[in-house]
Amino acid sequence: MKNIDILCVGEIVVDFIGHQTGELINNTRDYHRYLGGSPANVAMNSARLGIKSAMVATVGKDGFGEYIFDKLKVVGVNTNYIKTIKNKPTSVIFVSKTDSTPDFIPFRKADSHISEDQISTALLSETNIFHTTCFALSKNPAQTSILKKAEEAFNLGCKLSIDVNYAEKLWDSQDEALKVIKSYCKFNPLVKISEDDMLRLFGQKLPHKDIFNFFHSEGVDTVCLTLGSSGVKLSQKNKDLIQLPAIHIDVVQDATGAGDAFWSGFLFAYIKEKPIEKCLEVALQLAALKLQNVGRLPDNINILSELL
Repeated sequence: MKNIDILCVGEIVVDFIGHQTGELINNTRDYHRYLGGSPANVAMNSARLGIKSAMVATVGKDGFGEYIFDKLKVVGVNTNYIKTIKNKPTSVIFVSKTDSTPDFIPFRKADSHISEDQISTALLSETNIFHTTCFALSKNPAQTSILKKAEEAFNLGCKLSIDVNYAEKLWDSQDEALKVIKSYCKFNPLVKISEDDMLRLFGQKLPHKDIFNFFHSEGVDTVCLTLGSSGVKLSQKNKDLIQLPAIHIDVVQDATGAGDAFWSGFLFAYIKEKPIEKCLEVALQLAALKLQNVGRLPDNINILSELL
């Protein structure tokens, strides 16, 4: 038994989510504050589901940094590997409130300053799953630190994971993003992608088969493609495609973090060594819960543990 079920490495930010539904940022009058960042969401969701999660990240020595520590500790995320720096403020992102992929403006400072010394060999030896995101890999020094430690984690027997949440505005170029994604994929991570992510990454709408083949050809066995209200497709190398419908939601309150909720559910069931289709079912249930709530998931998500 390892001491850490999932080690989430990457961005932790303060999200300001618009209060006016369906408005772009230019028309949004006011915002509500939430803890954000895809790896942070996964770490928090995982802790609330009852598994042992830890976060590797960097925040500023400021009020937002203190807010982040408080929020993570309340739900039981291990914060021992979060670094506080004085010369960079905590990263902040303004997000539109929508039932689809939200518009956002990032103000990135501290989040990309992840160093190798935050991720020791001893820590990786105690880790089951090493999870990161395309966002975290988009900027140095975090990019270099994460890629180096991902290779070490792989060699130590960790299962890797990545949310390829590509956004053009975060990268110097599309070519650089593809190069970095390929570098991570050679360690055979569990890959989570969305149709929106792939449209942005490839610059065109590709057939799902071509998307799956791209990742399989780069060394990935398992690729999970989320399709919004159309559900999910999962492709495993040399196995039949699995497709499941989404759970119907009458009124979507907020789509921000829905993908993170989905992947938290998937990894939770995966850690519990459930069949891959069961992992998808739990993921869809958690995503449906998130779509019905603004900001974080409701407090009773630990009831999903009973579904296993």
